[in-house]
Amino acid sequence: MKRMLLTISYDGTAYHGWQVQPNAVTVQGVLCEALEQVLKTKVSLTGTSRTDAGVHAKQFTCHLDCADNIPESAFLRGVNTLLPCDIAVTDCKEVESDFHARYNARGKTYCYNIYNSSIKDPFKLRYAWQIERSLNIDKMNAFAKEITGRHDFYAFSSSGRTVEDTVREISECFVTKNGDDIKITVTANGFLYNMVRIIAGTAVAVSDGKIAVEDIGSILESKKRERAGITAPPQGLFLEKVHY
Repeated sequence: MKRMLLTISYDGTAYHGWQVQPNAVTVQGVLCEALEQVLKTKVSLTGTSRTDAGVHAKQFTCHLDCADNIPESAFLRGVNTLLPCDIAVTDCKEVESDFHARYNARGKTYCYNIYNSSIKDPFKLRYAWQIERSLNIDKMNAFAKEITGRHDFYAFSSSGRTVEDTVREISECFVTKNGDDIKITVTANGFLYNMVRIIAGTAVAVSDGKIAVEDIGSILESKKRERAGITAPPQGLFLEKVHY
């Protein structure tokens, strides 16, 4: 047997997140079905993380064990022919037998997209949160600077979290604007449930003057979810890169 690391990208609009769930179509479920057709056996697929319903990924990783005689190039072509158009395996390679897609990851980069315009654009609304009022990028970047570093992000996570340790280290967080497109980029050693979407919602609240940049430190220390911003809608969130 050999262990294979798959890199996939997907449009999460039609899926109830990554992880297999009863009575719901998920990315993991659809990918497993395609893999089992190619490999002619049951497959156990381990992902680097879980993405919520409607969230997208440009670079998601997962691993599986398969027979030694499976050629990687043919494997890649075979799986992709069986996958729907909104999921693609972009790379596969053999890794060490003890490699783990989740535990070997040093960190991840997420991007959150905001479409800052009053004009409806059907080609953007599937992948961004539309906000009609003008947003203040300088304020949003001041907020991003405040949350960069090692903090307890309990206040920036939802009640569905499955871990007790809520301390994470954000190595990079910044906001960019290109025309009507605003992007919040966050890189950290790990993320809590809904953490990036709450960061996005809080950045908008800071822009609107509903939360002061000076209060971010006390919000983090308070561990009170209600003091941070709203949870931004899922369609603007992309898993950009997994760092190994």
